[in-house]
Amino acid sequence: MTGVSAIEQEREAYRQKERRRSVFTSIASSIALAAALFVVLKLSPGWPRVKESFFSPEYFVLAWPQVVEGLLLNIRVLGVALIGVAILGTSLALIRMTTSAVMFPLRVLARFYTTIMRGIPMLVVLYLIGFGIPGLGLFGRIDKAVLGTIAVVMSYSAYIAEVLRAGFEDVHPSQRASARSLGLTTVQTMWYVIIPQGLRKVAPALMNDFIAMQKDVGLISTLGAVDAVRAAQIVVAKTYNFTPYVVASILFILMSVPFIILNDWYSERLRKREQTGGMV
Repeated sequence: MTGVSAIEQEREAYRQKERRRSVFTSIASSIALAAALFVVLKLSPGWPRVKESFFSPEYFVLAWPQVVEGLLLNIRVLGVALIGVAILGTSLALIRMTTSAVMFPLRVLARFYTTIMRGIPMLVVLYLIGFGIPGLGLFGRIDKAVLGTIAVVMSYSAYIAEVLRAGFEDVHPSQRASARSLGLTTVQTMWYVIIPQGLRKVAPALMNDFIAMQKDVGLISTLGAVDAVRAAQIVVAKTYNFTPYVVASILFILMSVPFIILNDWYSERLRKREQTGGMV
């Protein structure tokens, strides 16, 4: 290594040795844990029955196409709900931050809405929307997936609104003052200065809420919408085997893992930049 002192070479060799030791230890401990779990399962008296009931290859293949078709509904609902939550959540956050006297009634309503909706379980919101709105008889027959999407948007927009509001308010007041001194209007200051900085601060929290919403979209099955969970229930009712639930779980995991990895990567990147004092 040209230009590197012998001491630095020794330090680098030691660091490499420690990294190799850490990797070896991690692999060994993982293998040991997997072996222990395997032994416990094999020695369990009820394992053969559980294996047949939850991990049957025959019923896995049988349920796969139906559950995948149901998952497509979950994805469509998630896409629409994501747009709705972004619009409504951002609107609620901005309304709660305004100090205009004219906006006072809307601020009160926004605060009341976010307080109430965060206190009601998601399942209850689904029941209230899914069975309450059709009961009014004002809109005729409404698709259960549409009602489920409305419930998801109403529930998660309250959480997103508070996360966004916390991020926007965490931006230092000097940023707002500097923008106004440069001639930016209130709207321009919010759009070009406050919102971008606030979003970077709360991006990990927003991603966590998005991952949670991915899972909770499966609750629309309680209204009768044939999504992945409902499709699995139908197959289970026909076969008396629970493997379709495992199929649905695997599909939801595959859908969530990329976003979980992205969230972990960005959180680590954010932490490193804050520790080094760099711009995020």
